Amino acid sequence: MFGDLFEEDYSSVSNYQYGKEKKLKTKALEPPAPREFTNLSGIRNQGGTCYLNSLLQTLHFTPEFREALFSLGPEELGSFEDKDKPDAKVRIIPLQLQRLFAQLLLLDQDAASTEDLTDSFGWTSNEEMRQHDVQELNRILFSALETSLVGTSGHDLINRLYHGTVVNQVVCKECKNVSEKQEDFLDLTVAVKNVSGLEDALWTMYVEEEVFDCDNLYHCGTCDRLVKATKSAKLRKLPPFLTVSLLRFNFDFVKHERYKETSCYTFPVRINLKPFCEQSDSDDLEYVYDLFSVIIHKGGCYGGHYHVYIKDVDHLGNWQFQAEKSKPDVNLKDLQNEEEIDDDPLVILKAILLQEENNVIPVDQLGQKLLKKIGTSWNKKYRKQCGPLRKFLQLHSQIFLLSSDESTVSLLKNGSLQAESDFQRNDQHISKTLTSESPGLNDRPSCSHWFDINDSKVQPIKEKDIERQFQGKESAYMLFYRKSQLQRPPEARANPRYGIPRHLLNEMDAANIELQTKRAEWDSTNNNLELRLHLGPHYHFFNGALHPIVSQAESVWDLTFDKRKTLGDLRQSMFQLLEFWEGDMVLSVAKFVPAGLHVYQMLDGDDLTLCELEIADGEDLFVWNGVEVGGIPIPTGSDCEPLLLHVLHLATSSEGERCPRLVESPHVFPSNAEVGAVLTALAVPVGVLFISATDPAGEENWVAIPEEDLKKTFREQGLRNQSSVLVQDSSDDNSSLLTQGRWFTGMNEMSWLQVQNLCEFESEEKQVKISATVNTVIFSDALTSCFLFVAENSCLRPIDRNGKLLCPVPDSYTVKEAELKMGSSLGLCPGKAPTSSQLFLFFTVGSDVQPGTEMEIIVEETMSVRDVSNFTFSGVGRGDTWHLRKMDWCYEAGEPLCEEDATLRELMICSGDTLLLIEGKLPPPGFLKVPVWWYQPRWHTGHWKSHPDQMHGAPSPGGVWRAASTQGAPGDPHGEVSLLYLGDLEISEDATVAELKSQAMTLSSSERVVPSPAFLRAWTVEGRRPGRLLRVNRQGSFTHHAPPCLPRTSHSVFRCSPQDVVLRTQMRLPGQRAYAPCVDLVWDTGRGWTAGSLRQRVAHFCSLPVEKIEIAKYFPEKFEWLPISSWNQHLTKRKKKKKQDNLQGAPYYLKDGDTIGIKNMLVEDDDDFSTARDDLGKETQKQLALGKKRYSLHVQNSDLFSSTKTSGRPRAPEASLSIHVGSFR
Repeated sequence: MFGDLFEEDYSSVSNYQYGKEKKLKTKALEPPAPREFTNLSGIRNQGGTCYLNSLLQTLHFTPEFREALFSLGPEELGSFEDKDKPDAKVRIIPLQLQRLFAQLLLLDQDAASTEDLTDSFGWTSNEEMRQHDVQELNRILFSALETSLVGTSGHDLINRLYHGTVVNQVVCKECKNVSEKQEDFLDLTVAVKNVSGLEDALWTMYVEEEVFDCDNLYHCGTCDRLVKATKSAKLRKLPPFLTVSLLRFNFDFVKHERYKETSCYTFPVRINLKPFCEQSDSDDLEYVYDLFSVIIHKGGCYGGHYHVYIKDVDHLGNWQFQAEKSKPDVNLKDLQNEEEIDDDPLVILKAILLQEENNVIPVDQLGQKLLKKIGTSWNKKYRKQCGPLRKFLQLHSQIFLLSSDESTVSLLKNGSLQAESDFQRNDQHISKTLTSESPGLNDRPSCSHWFDINDSKVQPIKEKDIERQFQGKESAYMLFYRKSQLQRPPEARANPRYGIPRHLLNEMDAANIELQTKRAEWDSTNNNLELRLHLGPHYHFFNGALHPIVSQAESVWDLTFDKRKTLGDLRQSMFQLLEFWEGDMVLSVAKFVPAGLHVYQMLDGDDLTLCELEIADGEDLFVWNGVEVGGIPIPTGSDCEPLLLHVLHLATSSEGERCPRLVESPHVFPSNAEVGAVLTALAVPVGVLFISATDPAGEENWVAIPEEDLKKTFREQGLRNQSSVLVQDSSDDNSSLLTQGRWFTGMNEMSWLQVQNLCEFESEEKQVKISATVNTVIFSDALTSCFLFVAENSCLRPIDRNGKLLCPVPDSYTVKEAELKMGSSLGLCPGKAPTSSQLFLFFTVGSDVQPGTEMEIIVEETMSVRDVSNFTFSGVGRGDTWHLRKMDWCYEAGEPLCEEDATLRELMICSGDTLLLIEGKLPPPGFLKVPVWWYQPRWHTGHWKSHPDQMHGAPSPGGVWRAASTQGAPGDPHGEVSLLYLGDLEISEDATVAELKSQAMTLSSSERVVPSPAFLRAWTVEGRRPGRLLRVNRQGSFTHHAPPCLPRTSHSVFRCSPQDVVLRTQMRLPGQRAYAPCVDLVWDTGRGWTAGSLRQRVAHFCSLPVEKIEIAKYFPEKFEWLPISSWNQHLTKRKKKKKQDNLQGAPYYLKDGDTIGIKNMLVEDDDDFSTARDDLGKETQKQLALGKKRYSLHVQNSDLFSSTKTSGRPRAPEASLSIHVGSFR
């Protein structure tokens, strides 16, 4: 069934490969095609209705059912005109079936539509796309018809034609009492598993007896005890039409899955059911049934396709026409020897050529027609013994004549006459044979006409073809038999109008007239060709192609011409239009290529029509003298088609030297030129050419062309338009050239975008890849071509690597304008994208932004901050004691939006920005609200209040915020960093550090007595630790993002100059893996940031000889110490002289607040600076990293396992089938 799921008829569009000035021409909607040679109509598939089509065709080719339905008139069923009236009882399903059967019989179209019928069933588009079981449909449709026909003369239609009875009997072996139970059936369900065929299954069901004995005795009501007995079943009443359903689908209780039984299961064309019925005196002919329909299922138990083999009882179709016209190859010799025809390719090829006009055909089309005739390709059937097709034609030159370029083949005159006489002789024999067989055709199954009806396609078949449906994935699923005694009236034979009521005859006649009118109009409209005439005098030839001298508009004439007229008529019209033309006029087919206009072939044969010349709509024709343009000979043909190549090479300076810069220049070469012409064009005497190629891994690399291949042509080398060629001179640097070349060629590639359907449309794909270039308009050009249905209120949103949906892409944006990278993922989401005057913003409450907690709003960019604040406040239920901040690039709360009357555009708020809703009123203009923290080692204790936000951290009891890793004294619990919140200060933006300290003194409690601000230093808080030192002589050095912390010192703090660096030094405790509390050290870097200068300052600070100390910087995030030695010197490659190290650079990156460990080598002689706490921290980090790795492997294995288990096509949930019928009781 899925084979035709999405087949739709689209209006054809004429498209141009090149030439942006050409317009697309959409043809008018083509009316339905007339019936084909079989003169039978198929039924169009609505997407998943092949099971319905097969059953409807079976009912249609059941004449007794069809005519009984036609016998019900409008007085019983009602009419379509009254169906919308509330009190009218219109039996819509029988009416729609009548109309459908009338269309199948009389309407001249290749396929009818069931849309009106399925609408009467109450089905939606989803139902029409969903697969169902035809056996289930058979029962449900009959039930719906019985309900619809209640109270009419056809109330017993189903019962009269399809109803039968089975009697089950149990015979007591003691008293011979017979207990029986009768059951009704509309179809017989027979087993397929472990059964050879239909007769074998019926024998098991209705002949063999089941014996009750031993432990399985039967309780006889007459004997009133358990006795031996036999149980059997018989057919008591047989219907005129017997339906047999084959149980091909079973359940495997070991694998716990369904499967299809594909073993061989035979069934006869004629069957005698008397052995399976109760004994009676009826004539044996009463039990004889003929097969007239076989519904076939192709596929598995979770999906597939249905079609039907049907016997044409009334001879409505043209089966004989197929035997004569469509398969002449089978009858080219004697019909008694038809099996030998397929083995004689000479006769078949001659017959195909005889049917062609002038007995000429392209060789490629000859192979295609051979495949269509015999159902097998030349290579598969004849190549082994006869060789290739062209070679076979050459070997039989006495019969076939190949053109000079071997593109076409024709029959020689003597071969044509001989083949034609053979064909006529065989044709007369066919007619005689069919005529002799026709009198007994209706009575003998062997002479019956069978058709394969596959949705819209109808093909005649032979009766022996039914045997191919005995087994396999494509096999019989339902069988329909009719009593052989049922005789059709002579007037019904080959008469499709028989039995159809007058009102339907009139309706079909009017519909046929309308169809003929539409086809005539369409034929007239579509016989005109739009030709584009390029006038030779208006063109000149340069750079390998033709180009207009002035403009394209002045060089091209548009002409509308009837394609049924000849080339001579077109040439005559051109002479009349171009009065100035002198000399010969040659018309040639031309095409636009990237290099310009190229002439391919000259049109010859003035007596041939444009249709016979295969001139397409919108064709470009070049009008010239056939020799030259502007005095220059013009190369023509596909062999010399100009190729536009992108040649990459190193640039040349004005002095003629090579520059380390790769440039690209377009060059045009004929396709039949040698590849080495590229070197000649660039004046490179010796060099290597590289072409771009893709390796098995999908990576694009440059591949060198061997020197011997430089003699090959561009076409032989596989180069096409827009291909890139890299030229390397013998003096070029290989590595840099290839690196630049590879980067450059990736600029114009077409790649793809991945779109996930997040709108949850059941009928759509969940995820697709769409091809795109940088100029593709994503929403209109690419998206609508991949999804059948795009919601009106939907938009595309990029998805970042964390799965977050970003700002929607405007509908009119290209890939380049949307700044999307190829390979990006996008989500098709509900909701419209913002317009050019709107902004798409995220906002959240609080500064601790968690993934997935952001909310989304679309606002006008002219809205003020106050309006946006009110909008967001009302949305989250907050009061006016909150304010808005913009999230900065490091995902932290940025500066507050203080200017409430300013618009979002003035504040440079862009789509995709995140606004944070922060508690607290904004300070007055010119002031900052700064949280102040107290820094002290752990040995100090005290109670402090906690800050409401706590700077994203979790404070310890008492308002203490302890860092995750120690910095004051790593490895020593007594030296751990603690930041205690003091409170918020409203301070002027221009305030100095001294003023900050003075105001911070007012926040200190009595437990934190500080003599004066001179005993405080101010640091910024960065990463939950003291960061940058705030110099006393600076203003405005603190913000909300970097609030100050105030460590107390034991002495008055002197002013720090810009060259001073404050470091925290810790002395190593002798004999222990621990350190003393930290002490601040001020180091003057005026003499340089060298290790020697720092070591001297530390030695002087500790009163130790400089050669008796070792120092190291601590990296708390790694739990590592890096020793600082005065011998850290390195040599530069070029100047070859020593350069003193700078501790500001790698690997130390020394700055204010860093921790320096000091070892006294007078009492210790080892180089180890680490502590036990460092070992514990490293082990913890190692375990965390190992855990992440294991988790990643677990996720990958889980995905692999789940994908292995669920490989294959996802199965849609099964849904019950139903037909909605009104009440007519």
